[in-house]
Amino acid sequence: MSQQVQAAESAALLSRKKRDRRRTLVAYSFIAPNFIGFAVFTLGPIVMAFIMAFTDWDGNNAMNFIGLANFRDIFSDDRFLSALKNTLVYSVFTVPFTLIIALGLAMLLNRPIRGRNFFRTVVFFPYVASLVAVAAVWNMIFSPAKGSIANQFLVNILHMEASKWAAAPSTVMLTIIMFSIWKNMGYYMVIYLAGLQGVNTELYEAASLDGAGAWQKFLHVTLPQLRPTTFFVTIILTINCFKVYDIVYMLAGGSNGVVNKSAIVLVYYIYEEAFRNWKLGKASAASMVLFLIVLAITLIQFRGQSRSENE
Repeated sequence: MSQQVQAAESAALLSRKKRDRRRTLVAYSFIAPNFIGFAVFTLGPIVMAFIMAFTDWDGNNAMNFIGLANFRDIFSDDRFLSALKNTLVYSVFTVPFTLIIALGLAMLLNRPIRGRNFFRTVVFFPYVASLVAVAAVWNMIFSPAKGSIANQFLVNILHMEASKWAAAPSTVMLTIIMFSIWKNMGYYMVIYLAGLQGVNTELYEAASLDGAGAWQKFLHVTLPQLRPTTFFVTIILTINCFKVYDIVYMLAGGSNGVVNKSAIVLVYYIYEEAFRNWKLGKASAASMVLFLIVLAITLIQFRGQSRSENE
C-alpha cells in the first residue's frame, strides 16, 4: 500500500514538474523576442564598445590592443575637452530650467481653467512635432539676419543689438538650451500632471485650516508628494541631456558640421571620431567616459533620493 502511495506521489510530483517546466518555457517564449533584440542591438554593441575602447581600429584593418592610449588621447584632445565642457554646461542649465518650467505649466494647467485641454495640447505639441520641421522654423525665427523675428524683438522692443544666435560661438549654446527647453518641456509637464493627480487634496484642506497660503501649500504639500515624480524626471532628463545630439546637429551642424568648439557635445564628438575620422577605438573610449559620467550622476541621485526617503 505504501509503495502505491509513494508511486502516486512520485507521479504527481513528476507531473507538476512537467507542468511548471512547460509554463516556464511559455513564459520565456514571450520574453525571448525582446531579449534577443536587446542582446543583439544593445548589449552586444555595449560589450563591443568596451572592447574597442582599448584598441586601435579603423573598422577595416585588424584590431590592435593599445591599452589606455585612447583615454590618454581624448583627454589631451582640445575638441573632446570642449565637448565635455559644453555637455556639462548644457545639462547644468537645461535640467533645472526644464524642471521648473514643466512643473509650473503642470501646476497652471492642472487648475480648472477654460480651454485647459487646448493649452495642454499646445504645450505638448513641440515634443511630438518633427525635429527637422521645428528646427527649420526655429532657425528662421532666430536667423542671424537683422530682419528675423527674434532680432526685430531685440532691436525694436528691447532696444538691444541684433544677435547671430546659433551662428555665433558666444550665443550658440544659449540658443540650443532655449530650443531644448521649449521642445521637451511639454513631455515633462505631462509627467508632472500625472503626479499631481496623486496628490492628496485633503492635505490642502488641512493646510488651509492652519492658515497656510498658496506658497506654503506648494512648499509643504505639493513638492513633498511630487518627490518621486521629480526624481524620475531628473534622472530621465539628465540622461537625455548628456546624450543630446540631434538638437545640436539641427541647429548648429548640418552644412557647418559643428566646426566651432562652442557647440560640439560628447555624442557628436563620438560620431565625428567614429564615422568621419574612422577612429573607432577613440570613439569607444569617449563613449565609455560618457557612460561613466551618466552612471556616476545617476548613482548620486539614487543615493540622495534614498537618504531623503529615510529622513
